[in-house]
Amino acid sequence: MRCPYCKHSDDRVLDTRVHKDGEIIKRRRECLKCKGRFTTQEVLILSYPSVVKKDGRREAFAKEKVLHGIQMACQKRPVPLAQLDQLVERMSAWALEQNEKEISSNSIGQRVTVELKKLDDVAYVRFASVYKTFRDVNEFVQSLDKTKSKDLDI
Repeated sequence: MRCPYCKHSDDRVLDTRVHKDGEIIKRRRECLKCKGRFTTQEVLILSYPSVVKKDGRREAFAKEKVLHGIQMACQKRPVPLAQLDQLVERMSAWALEQNEKEISSNSIGQRVTVELKKLDDVAYVRFASVYKTFRDVNEFVQSLDKTKSKDLDI
């Protein structure tokens, strides 16, 4: 780290503080040359996997896109925003836990449907109807029946 005042590269750490559950570390430093004091901040940089879309395109995993899809499904439903944020955080953690460079949008969609099923049945049906791109209503009803029978087996 270079001193912001004299650009000297030697300093000493006077104080270290951990913020936000260990995600941010702030250090108070003193330059050994000019005795100027300054604060630095360390942040953990997470590397999310790339998302492979249905058409083969690849793009960066974006929490905002997951949140937007969930918000659309939960529109006019009694689901607090805090629960949606928690669901997005669980999805982000899940994506990191996969320990893969790439993850399919299909597997993300499946995971979101599982999470939404626990949260709100109507939001689940809305999300599933868009995510699975059914050809007609009968195919959609059959899919819901399969899901219902799987739930009864558990």
